[in-house]
Amino acid sequence: MGQASPSDPPPLLDLSRKRHGQSRISVIIPTLNEEAGIAACLARVVSTSEVEAIVADGGSHDATVKIARQAGAKVITAPKGRAPQMNAGAEASTGDILLFLHADTLLPRGWEAEVRRILARPGVAAGAFSFRVSRRSAGLRFIELAVAWRCRLASMPYGDQGLFMRQQEFKAVGGFPALPIMEDCEIVRRLKKRGRIIVSPAPAITSARRWRRRGILYTTAFNSLVVVAFYLGYPPSLLRRLYDRS
Repeated sequence: MGQASPSDPPPLLDLSRKRHGQSRISVIIPTLNEEAGIAACLARVVSTSEVEAIVADGGSHDATVKIARQAGAKVITAPKGRAPQMNAGAEASTGDILLFLHADTLLPRGWEAEVRRILARPGVAAGAFSFRVSRRSAGLRFIELAVAWRCRLASMPYGDQGLFMRQQEFKAVGGFPALPIMEDCEIVRRLKKRGRIIVSPAPAITSARRWRRRGILYTTAFNSLVVVAFYLGYPPSLLRRLYDRS
């Protein structure tokens, strides 16, 4: 898989210059009771130019919506579920480029220029950032390396890496499929049929809360089992129930 790097030549294709010489980026964040991290997540988004932040909330009972509005995000209500929430956010967006971001993930500084640079390259259908966990440990470092190799060998970034694509590509693949789990894998699989998937060396930092709560070994093994079961054809509804019970 081709990796973006600082030594890459300048883009050969300039994206549609519709506003002040730049394509507008819509950052869509699905939320459900994310008051602990949504402010930090949005801080990296709303401070940039030609960017709109859309929080698609699935019915939070905490202060998520209030914090998001105070941070300057546009908040919409959507049916609960990551896929329907992200699709609703895309429907409400005005950007030429869509970036789907988890609420516990921080984009790298200068992310907007990197997004535009990658999508300006010929033959690219979508992109994502490298994966990094907020906490440092040998076990989590191994997970980061495993994700890097998965992206390099299979061109399969996941949703916690900040998937981004042109609005037209998103519509061409039908948006996120109506799956209760693994919707990110499925949309990447569809996008790969339309062009290359580029993973930037710039890291998106994901909270270590999942690994702190369940433990590194258990979380990694269980997540791997869910992925394998999905590709073997097990019903996503069953995998969702197993995931929630875990």
